[in-house]
Amino acid sequence: MDSIQTKPGRPMKLGTLVTPQGVYFTVFSRNAKKIFLELYNSAEDAVPYHTVELNPETNRTGDLWHVFVEGLKPGDLYLYRVDGPFAPSKGHRFDKNQSLFDPRAKAFTEGSVFKYMLPGKDKYMERFPKCVIVNDDDYDWEDDKPLAIPLEKSIIYEMHLKGFTASPSSEVEHPGTYRGLIEKIPYLQSLGISAVELLPVMEFDEYENTNVNPRTGARMKNYWGYSTIGFFAPKYSYSSDKTPGGCVREFKDMVKALHSVGIEVILDVVFNHTAEGNENGISLNFRGFDNKIFYHLVPDHKEYYMNFSGCGNAVNANHPVVQDFIIDCLHYWVLEMHVDGFRFDLASELCRDEKGCICDNAPLTKRIAEDSVLRNTKIIAEPWDCGGGYQIGNFPGGRWCEWNDHYRDGIRRFIRGDEFIANEAATRIAGSNDIYALSGRAPIHSINFITAHDGFTLNDLVTYNHKHNEDNGEGNRDGNDNNISYNYGYEGPTVNPKIENLRSQQIRNFFTMLMISQGVPMFVAGDEVRRTQNGNNNAYCQDNETSWFNWNDVKDNSQMLEFVQKLIALRNQHVVFHRRNFFGGASTSQFNEPPDISWFNFDGTVPDWNKMNRYLGLRLGGKAAGLPTDDNDFFIAINMDIHDMTITVPRPSNGRKWYRAVDTSISNRTAILLSGQEETLNSQEHYVLVANSILVLISK
Repeated sequence: MDSIQTKPGRPMKLGTLVTPQGVYFTVFSRNAKKIFLELYNSAEDAVPYHTVELNPETNRTGDLWHVFVEGLKPGDLYLYRVDGPFAPSKGHRFDKNQSLFDPRAKAFTEGSVFKYMLPGKDKYMERFPKCVIVNDDDYDWEDDKPLAIPLEKSIIYEMHLKGFTASPSSEVEHPGTYRGLIEKIPYLQSLGISAVELLPVMEFDEYENTNVNPRTGARMKNYWGYSTIGFFAPKYSYSSDKTPGGCVREFKDMVKALHSVGIEVILDVVFNHTAEGNENGISLNFRGFDNKIFYHLVPDHKEYYMNFSGCGNAVNANHPVVQDFIIDCLHYWVLEMHVDGFRFDLASELCRDEKGCICDNAPLTKRIAEDSVLRNTKIIAEPWDCGGGYQIGNFPGGRWCEWNDHYRDGIRRFIRGDEFIANEAATRIAGSNDIYALSGRAPIHSINFITAHDGFTLNDLVTYNHKHNEDNGEGNRDGNDNNISYNYGYEGPTVNPKIENLRSQQIRNFFTMLMISQGVPMFVAGDEVRRTQNGNNNAYCQDNETSWFNWNDVKDNSQMLEFVQKLIALRNQHVVFHRRNFFGGASTSQFNEPPDISWFNFDGTVPDWNKMNRYLGLRLGGKAAGLPTDDNDFFIAINMDIHDMTITVPRPSNGRKWYRAVDTSISNRTAILLSGQEETLNSQEHYVLVANSILVLISK
């Protein structure tokens, strides 16, 4: 471009706004003295071809700095520099020589901040990612929009977008990309899940991690991506389209393709901290634009950062300016990218006031819950942080769902066979009313999970007594030591058929418990085919076959996959497994039909809950009050003892019989039977329930 024509512009929406004549730029900074907009011809340029100086007299309105540049268009590249006081003790860290990303950049070019940090600014800038101007109006969404699937009908499949297809075993044309995921949509359809929950896909720099694998010498990566650089930008390297802004189009293609088959997209978002680190970190955006606004700083020593995230800094999320940033970001992903929901990492950090104290009525989380645009958007909190915040059951804002770690731990202990956990397990199966009822919420606000990305896979939960994280380069000190796991006689893989059969049986038990429990079930990609991480319970840095989905498992463990597919189908077909409200008990019985839930001891008597141990029996009434439609009755018996037991089956309603739908002790494909193929019980009164097994009967 031979000459650049600029106008003062005006405080349009923050970020960039494309017009036929050029582009408006707007950024926030309260304490800057000057701001420089730098324009680049290509991603590899070390120096800009033009610098626009924003004058505070003509290019500033309040705290907003703005300029209009004629002739710029989508695909053009830019960065910022900001001049102001460098006074860390007062919270200021301005550096006019440091290139900065637009905090609202919608796309980035290829490159890395951390991989190429070399002496010599110009050489460093050759590999420094550039911000890309994007015009969201040039994409044809056709008739696509967020799906708004009711929570009670949701089944969430947590996955790492790259890792799902990165392995050569995936045999996709575009491995490790948004398009690669599109290629695997038929597999997701076959599972019957309602949503994919993607680990972070907002732009991050995987080379932030400098640890080395002590066994191979390979540099570790920030594989999971919980260290955001660009909150409005889908990750460049996850796109097969490498043209400037191509990652935005490809992300939209993925969302549209998933929506076309009825699958929602939920994003794991990280607003609790950023990649800029602590006082020894690097300025990338927020620190360089206005450090003291965006971060929690130590009150009397503002050169230091509060660290409620455990990652070096903590975002000052309830400052009005930061609130606006987060709300605008969520709006962007819903309105322009059509995502269906968000899971908020370490969400208790978002409840801290400007002094860092947990606020019971946090403005941001309440605002998110009440926001008009987000009203039909799923919002899921990880209701704790690394600074001691723990808000399970009372996360502020009203309609928030929560990751329920009580469910995870209680079901793990019960299936493992721990003593006197039956009461706990019964409460979790029934929707955790002890946690959610007092706050006026319902079972649908409990995200039930047994495994997540953070921890053992389900296969490893029944294969290892201890974590094996040596390859992470941290001396096996990282990761949780309290895994509530059991290896059933041998640490690691084994060819012993007795141990192997028991492990498979326990995996069937875990999946069965998850799918018959009230609440919203979530499981990790690969658990359905026994994916292993070889005992690594903190594979955040393993961008390799340790973490990637091994598609050979689909064939090798096809019987387990079929079991899970049928189990999901069973849950989807019957409303008794996914109620909107808590059980009412005896008062819900009508027309001589059983109530919505009844509990039994193994001999058919009313349980003495002080003595219940390793056994649970429950009947779900399909015609009880409170259900949207009539359903079948179900009887579920759970024996987590080491001994078989003969149980008494409650009498079915008049004119009906009990049919076996599930028996997890059966090691072939008849462990679960499709609708219409269930097996009539020879005895309608008794059943021999094998040790470590679950029985599901349907009344017809």
